[in-house]
Amino acid sequence: QVQLVESGGGLVQPGGSLRLSCAVSIRIFSIYTMGWYRQAPGKQRELVAGITSGGSTNIADSVKGRFTISRDNAKNTVYLQMGSLKPEDTAVYYCNARSPGGRDSWGQGTQVTVSS
Repeated sequence: QVQLVESGGGLVQPGGSLRLSCAVSIRIFSIYTMGWYRQAPGKQRELVAGITSGGSTNIADSVKGRFTISRDNAKNTVYLQMGSLKPEDTAVYYCNARSPGGRDSWGQGTQVTVSS
């Protein structure tokens, strides 16, 4: 069973930075496509950033130039580096692991609040 544990969320002022981490318990982490999603109150969950097993990344337009996604296959961990944070980035951020067969696994989520 795949287990994902996010960390690194919290309260940050506008313009600040945070780095989210997601530690994944998978036998072969490197073959999974990983992603970060977020869900704000009253809104649907949306993809923020994804990274394939080969390292190709996909960043949502709303965060392009401010967020980056990376992975460390030796540590079974995926990261989301967030900069120039805005109040509209406030949401619960979820880590996602997608197997080569298309099965999704999710973490429990971590709250990010951007406020002065």
